[in-house]
Amino acid sequence: MLFRKKKKAPAYDWTGKVPVVRASICTGEQVAGFKDEKTGKFTEIMLIRGEADLREFLDGYGVAREDLRREW
Repeated sequence: MLFRKKKKAPAYDWTGKVPVVRASICTGEQVAGFKDEKTGKFTEIMLIRGEADLREFLDGYGVAREDLRREW
């Protein structure tokens, strides 16, 4: 196969959850996921290595950039 189909992000019910990017102060590593508003539990979805990965996360899960929170 020369061309592969792009993988779609799996359906994820994020009601009651907030989209968050967690970044490490020491290493700068960033992880995107969803945080439960009530319990504070963070569910890791994908590693963010650059702008392309961030756009993939936003487009794949239907998140607006202004809704995305950052945590250190």
